[in-house]
Amino acid sequence: MTAELTMSRRIRRTAYTDRVEGMGVTGFSVVNHMILPKSFQSSVEEDYWHLKEHVQLWDVSCQRQIQIVGLDATRLVQLMTPRDIGAMKVGECLYIPIIDQNAGLINDPVLLKISSEKYWLSIADSDLLLYALGLTIGFKLNAVVSEADVWTLSIQGPKAEDLVSDLFGDQIRKIGFFKFDWIDFKGTKQLLARSGYSRQGGFEIYLEGKSLGPDLWDLVWEAGQIYNIKPGAPNIIERVEGGLFSYGNEMTRENNPLEIGLKKFCSLDGSIEYIGREALEKIALDGETQQLRGMIFDGPRCPTCSEPWPVLLDGKKIGQLTSGMYSPRLKANVAVGMIVRDFWEYKGALEVNCLDSLKRNGIISAFPLK
Repeated sequence: MTAELTMSRRIRRTAYTDRVEGMGVTGFSVVNHMILPKSFQSSVEEDYWHLKEHVQLWDVSCQRQIQIVGLDATRLVQLMTPRDIGAMKVGECLYIPIIDQNAGLINDPVLLKISSEKYWLSIADSDLLLYALGLTIGFKLNAVVSEADVWTLSIQGPKAEDLVSDLFGDQIRKIGFFKFDWIDFKGTKQLLARSGYSRQGGFEIYLEGKSLGPDLWDLVWEAGQIYNIKPGAPNIIERVEGGLFSYGNEMTRENNPLEIGLKKFCSLDGSIEYIGREALEKIALDGETQQLRGMIFDGPRCPTCSEPWPVLLDGKKIGQLTSGMYSPRLKANVAVGMIVRDFWEYKGALEVNCLDSLKRNGIISAFPLK
């Protein structure tokens, strides 16, 4: 018996869902109450090699845009994150951890500065809008918080720049990493950023106006034929190898930014005001008790990591893995997860229990996994 996702108005379709279905999508996940295409006809390994060699078109509209507008927009964003955004310029994107009063990670979005009083937060899977709205009310801020009518289309892979340049002109080649500029599409001005949830390079089009979605998909798809374009989705093998972490998998509110390796994005000297500052400074002073690490391990191809896999040394649990897959490039299983402090730099063999009764031996490895 095959389980199916029962659709309703609570699980929203995107501006591109009709096109994705026409491409033969075989599986969805749900992120931010919206469907995220996860698989097509080819295997995860086939998609992995194609992403590394060609170009793919992803519907990532589930990256909802929390729009913050007003005189206090900058203050509101700064209250939510320990990353100092004071020097951020219009046209820049910043990866920012967002924390609660105990320094628990609420979200890890990309922040886009649209103007001096307007921001978009391109969010991971949690209800960040409600947190931002609550802070606005509680601090009596002059800011309007809403979900923008924006539908993100991602073009990823080594041929992405050539494809996007064909469509919108060679000036896009000058857009720096985590920067954005504006393009014209059907008489509208749309945001194009050099960003995306892969290490292969690419762009994201933040399309304003749901009705324009099918036309944008068709435009990119047709122009991409000479580049062997395929529909795709964030690839678990590629993201684990590259050290791209997933909120809800690798980290939740039970974790703090320092455990995730985000210390460089945190102001810890008391120079800026943000929710959870004292708690985060104390963690920095005491030292975090665990950190994310990569692992490479042998044995049969690992199953889907639907529950954390214990990592053992001499029968004692020293951590757990939260995402994993077989890597055809490394010809081994790869994974990411939390390892307790005393074993961060351990070089010896460890046992990975994938909860399938098969013993696998592995080692801790730095990112990117090699």
